[in-house]
Amino acid sequence: MAAPISVHRIDARGGRRVTARQGGVEQSLGRACCDADLVEFMRRVGVQDPELLLDDPETVEWLTDPAHQWTTQ
Repeated sequence: MAAPISVHRIDARGGRRVTARQGGVEQSLGRACCDADLVEFMRRVGVQDPELLLDDPETVEWLTDPAHQWTTQ
């Protein structure tokens, strides 16, 4: 089973699309450009202490690109 928060690949402008899954439905949370953006999205959907869960694979799934990378290098 995938984590409830997915951080998608880096886009052409830099930044990554973030989605949340709940009850089998995927919802777009927005485009994050840094860890702080991701933490705020997680907080908005009710994740407790999101800053502590960024590297928890049961909570956050980093797709395609490395975790915490927000621009192509």
